[in-house]
Amino acid sequence: MARLRLIVFPGVLRPPSDAALLAGVMARDAAWLAGRDVLDLCTGSGVLALAAAQLGAHAVGVDVSRRAALNARLNARLNRLDVTVRRGDLLSPVGGRRFDLIVSNPPYIPTPPGEAPRASARAWDAGPDGRELLDRICAEAPAALRPGGRILLVHSSLSRPEETGRRLAEQGLAAGVVAEHEGALGPIARSRVDYLRSIGVVDASRERMVVVEGRAPLASPLRASVA
Repeated sequence: MARLRLIVFPGVLRPPSDAALLAGVMARDAAWLAGRDVLDLCTGSGVLALAAAQLGAHAVGVDVSRRAALNARLNARLNRLDVTVRRGDLLSPVGGRRFDLIVSNPPYIPTPPGEAPRASARAWDAGPDGRELLDRICAEAPAALRPGGRILLVHSSLSRPEETGRRLAEQGLAAGVVAEHEGALGPIARSRVDYLRSIGVVDASRERMVVVEGRAPLASPLRASVA
């Protein structure tokens, strides 16, 4: 896969290593992905939608931020990739469409109560437990999958990947971890380490990045009629 050229506007999150972790999962399934319909929620600079398009998928990127949507459109043109970018709240801009794959690198850093996210902080602040967007995606995205479709969510151990797996399973998906790596806490998490310790999600200076997959069941075969 050729290296993407990215411009990142001020106020849009520069793609961190967790986006590369999820893109790597997509790349190893490149043969399956070609020609499929892919939705990238919280697309930001568009990096995951672009990676899907580069692998031959029909990609749609969605972000609530007007600036991020413009940024993703620019990067699609810069890389000469056919990516549709829409602005709006999660699945609302794509109506009742179904997809073969939904990917997301949403905001997931726990935010101390009373700290309302502002400007670029909306790209990482995700409520007191870090699951403000994750829980919504787990609840809403499975209905937008085709039979046999998949969802890939990347986030940190700070926002409890096991809860993501549990919620996807509640929606009827087969859930599990398909990629992970461990590293030092990033600068934002380090600045909140006392709060993170108080809610029990960190006890050291490291975190785990995890890609959680949910697989929708294939369409059930028609039951034979009873005589």
